[in-house]
Amino acid sequence: MSAEREMLERKTGKDFSDFTTAVLAGNSLCRRALLYMFLKRQHPSIKWDDVDFAWDELKLEYSRQELAKMREAVAENVEGAERENTLANLDREIETAVDESEEEGKAALPIAG
Repeated sequence: MSAEREMLERKTGKDFSDFTTAVLAGNSLCRRALLYMFLKRQHPSIKWDDVDFAWDELKLEYSRQELAKMREAVAENVEGAERENTLANLDREIETAVDESEEEGKAALPIAG
């Protein structure tokens, strides 16, 4: 929802595309903002200051579908040894990744298109 994207931008001071990159890169403030947004959906009265977590309590992982999209992009855009190594790594991750329809509690990453 646009209101959620705007809240994430206000809380982090980043535009949405920079926010998504920062979440994946491990930015603590951005990850806290994302968790806050997801918690607020279930608990509308939660306050920003109520969201505090140990670093190892929050895990971001890709679903099989997300990894497959990444694999397609690498196959189309990367060449040489880097391409082969990346595709092999993605194939290994895809084997063990959870299907989006099977994962309870997994929230889709806010990917800017």
